[in-house]
Amino acid sequence: MGTMTSEPTTRADAPAPTTAPALLDLDPANPFAAPSVLPYELPDYDAIREEHYLPALRAATAAQRAAIEAIASDDAPPTAASVLEALERSGRDLARVLNAFYNQLSADATPGLEQIEEEFAPELAAHHDAIYMDARLYARARALQDAVDAGEQTLEPDAAWLLRTLLVRFRRSGVELDTEQQERLRALNGRLTTLEAAFGRKLLAGANAASVLVTDRTELEGLAEDAVAGAAAAAAARGHEGAWLLEMQLPTQQGVLASLARRDVRERVQQASESRGATGDDHDTREIVLETVRLRAERARLLGYEHHAAYVAEDATAKTTEAVNAMLGRLAPAAVANARREAADLETALRADEPGATLRASDWSFYAERVRKDRYALDDALLRPYLELERVVHDGVFLAANRLFGISFAERHDLVGYHPDVRVFEVFDAETPGEPGQGLGLFLADWYTRESKRGGAWMNNLVDQNHLLGQKPVVVNNLNIVKPPAGQPTLLVWDEVITLFHEFGHALHGLFSDVRYPSQSGTEVPRDFVEYPSQVNEMWAWEPSVLRSYAVHHVTGEPMPAEWVDTMLASRQFNEGFGTTEYLAAALLDQAWHQVGPDGVPASEADVVPFEAAALEAAGVAFAPVPPRYRTTYYNHVFGGGYAAGYYSYIWSEVLDADTVEWYRENGGLSRENGERFRRVLLARGGSQDPLQSFRELRGRDADIAPLLARRGLDA
Repeated sequence: MGTMTSEPTTRADAPAPTTAPALLDLDPANPFAAPSVLPYELPDYDAIREEHYLPALRAATAAQRAAIEAIASDDAPPTAASVLEALERSGRDLARVLNAFYNQLSADATPGLEQIEEEFAPELAAHHDAIYMDARLYARARALQDAVDAGEQTLEPDAAWLLRTLLVRFRRSGVELDTEQQERLRALNGRLTTLEAAFGRKLLAGANAASVLVTDRTELEGLAEDAVAGAAAAAAARGHEGAWLLEMQLPTQQGVLASLARRDVRERVQQASESRGATGDDHDTREIVLETVRLRAERARLLGYEHHAAYVAEDATAKTTEAVNAMLGRLAPAAVANARREAADLETALRADEPGATLRASDWSFYAERVRKDRYALDDALLRPYLELERVVHDGVFLAANRLFGISFAERHDLVGYHPDVRVFEVFDAETPGEPGQGLGLFLADWYTRESKRGGAWMNNLVDQNHLLGQKPVVVNNLNIVKPPAGQPTLLVWDEVITLFHEFGHALHGLFSDVRYPSQSGTEVPRDFVEYPSQVNEMWAWEPSVLRSYAVHHVTGEPMPAEWVDTMLASRQFNEGFGTTEYLAAALLDQAWHQVGPDGVPASEADVVPFEAAALEAAGVAFAPVPPRYRTTYYNHVFGGGYAAGYYSYIWSEVLDADTVEWYRENGGLSRENGERFRRVLLARGGSQDPLQSFRELRGRDADIAPLLARRGLDA
C-alpha cells in the first residue's frame, strides 16, 4: 500500500486530517464517530462529553477486533502490507479515543471519568490479550519473518525492526503458552489493570486528604507572599475561607519545606507527605501494593522469568537486572557519602537555631536553602522574581528550541483543550528562502496544579506522528505549578524551570518524529531510553545566552545580575548528594519489590513498611534525613504508572544524556548545526530502530559513564 500523506501546512493552512470510515455501531452524533476535523486532528474537547467515551472506546475496540480477524484469517502469503501495515492501521480509531480519554483522566479527573476507567480497563487488557495471544496472527508474523530470512521478501529497515519487536511482543504476551496458562495470564492482566487504576484513584484522593490546613497565618512564616496567596485560594476552593491549604505534591519532599520557618509546621507537612497511602482509611494503598507485586511476580514466572524485574529489563536497553543492579550499586555508596557530608553542614546550621537538635527529613530543604544562601548569597526567594512563567517559556524554552532547530510557535486561541487552563500552540518548522515554515504539529501546555490533576509532570501524545496514516503530532506537557491569584504573575522556583525544559524535551521527541508506523512514533522507545532526550534538553536552561534572555525581573525588567548567574553555575552540585540519594533510594526500592518471586512477597499490609525499611538498609541507602523520593504507598510511577521495575531508567538515561552534553560542548554548544544533527539522528527516528544504534551514530561509540559521575559529584 502507498504511503498516505497530508498536504504540507503553512501558517494559514493547517493540514486537513486524512479520512477514515466512521466507527462501527456508534451514534454519528458522538464526536469520536470519525476523526476530528480540527487542525492536526486535535480532539474536539469542546464537543466531547463524559458519556461519549465509553461507547466510543467499545466501538473502537470492536472495529479493531474485526480488522484483526481479517488479518489473522487471510490465507494469502504474508507481506509487509497485509501484516505490518494492516496491524498498524487497525489501531487508529482506538488510539485516538484512548489518547483523548487518558489525557483528560490524568489531568482533569472526575468521578465519571474514573468510573469509565474502572469499567473499561479490564476490557482493554482483555482486548490486547486477544490480539497478542492470537496464534493465527502470530503465525502470520512468523511466516513473514521466515520469508524475509529465506530471501523471498525484503523489508525496509524500519519494517524489519517493527517485525522483530512485534514477534518479541507476541512471545512476551504469552502466545506460546498452553490454553490453561493463557487463561490464567488473561486473568492476571485484567486484575493488574484494575489494581493500577485503583492505586491512581486512591493516590489522588489521598493526596487531597493529606493537604495541610493552616488556620494561623503566623504558621506560614517564611513562605513567599504569592505562595501564601495561592494557599489561601486553595483553601477557599475547598470551602475553608480565611485559612490556608498546603497541597501535596507527588514526591516525598514538599516544595514548601524550603521556606517554612516553623519547625513544627514543617514536621506536620513531612508527616502528612510520608503517611500517604498508609493511613488505614479508604485512601490506604498497601493491600493494592501487595496484590500488585504478587500478581506481577506470578505473571513473570508464568512467562518464564525469574521475577517481574527480569521481565521488564529484557525489553529495555539494560537487558538484565544484573546490569541494573550493577549501575545502581556502583552509584549508591558515593551518593550516600555525599549526602552524609551535606547533612553535617545542615545540622550545624540547625543547631545554631536549636542547640543539640538532630537533623530530620523535614529540616533538610529549609536548611539547605539557608546554607546555599550563606555560601553563595543566593536562594529561591531571591531568584523567583526573575523566573516568571511566560518569560521562561517564550524566552527560554521556546527560544532554545528556535536556536537549535529553527522552529517557531504561534498560540492558537481558536483551539481549546480539555480544561480552560490548557493553551494550544502551533509549531512551525524552520523557514527556507522564499517559503514560510511548514506546520509540524500542535503543542498543548497545561502548567497549573488542580485538585483533579494527578501529581508530577509528564508529556503525552494526543496524535502520534506517522506517514502511514498521514498524521502530524499533537503533544501535551503537564506540570503542577501552583496557580497564583488572578492578575498575579506565576513565579517559579529553579526546579520548576528545569522541569519545563525537561518536559519540553519529551515534547520535541514527539514533534520531531519522522517515522512511517504509529507504533514507532516519537517517544515509543524503551522506558530506559525515553528520558534521555528530555534530560538533554535540561542543559539549555543553564546556557548563559538563554538564561540571560529569560531570567528577567518581572516588575523592573532588569536582567538577573551576572554574578548571580555565575553563582548558579558554580553551585550546580550543591545538595547533589541529597538529590542523588533520594532518587537512588526510590529506584532501589522499586527493584526490591520487583526482584522477588511469588513466594517472597510480604503476607500482610503491616509488612509493607518493614519490607521497605529492610530493602533500603540492604541497599545501603537507609539514611533517615533523606527518605526515598517516593515511598511504597505513594509510588505512582511504579504502582499506578508505567515504570514498574523501571524507575532506574532516569539514571540509566542520564548516562546517555551527560555524554551527549559533552558532545554538544565538544562541537560548539548551542547551534543549528548541532541541533539539526541531534534531531535527525536521535529525535526523528523514534522507535524505528535500535535506540542505542541511534546514540552510537551520534557519538561514534557507546556511552561513557564518566560525564555522569562528574556531573553528580560521584567521581571522587
